[in-house]
Amino acid sequence: MEVRIKMSENNNQDFDEKQTDGGVATEAYLEKEINLFKPATPFMRDHLRIIWISFAAWVLVVFGPTTATWVAEEFMTETSILGGYPLHFFAGAIFTPLGALVLAAVYAWQRDRLDKKYNISHDPEAAEQAEASTATDGGESQ
Repeated sequence: MEVRIKMSENNNQDFDEKQTDGGVATEAYLEKEINLFKPATPFMRDHLRIIWISFAAWVLVVFGPTTATWVAEEFMTETSILGGYPLHFFAGAIFTPLGALVLAAVYAWQRDRLDKKYNISHDPEAAEQAEASTATDGGESQ
């Protein structure tokens, strides 16, 4: 029994031709080296501040209840809340997932604030309007 797989006719691997994603013009900061400990632009610096703070909060939310149970085992297992649930169960089963949702919402809110501060738009209509106002001959629109 012979199995044949039809391959695509387009097997050209010419990588010299650059294609864009239709996004905005390339900014000068894209040419700079990315360093998580020394950001090149104010936007990167502010965004990394949000990321590092979010990461620290995530570590507390995810590993906090488990560490608290390990450190204070007797207190976490003998303390009952909300109708008899042990504190370690409440912290692990309720606090951790809710904390993750809150962290996601806070990150989205902070990122939206950052986008407004640096005039970054993710709206497709704004991109279409900017594209429509660009002159087709490469010159300035009149």
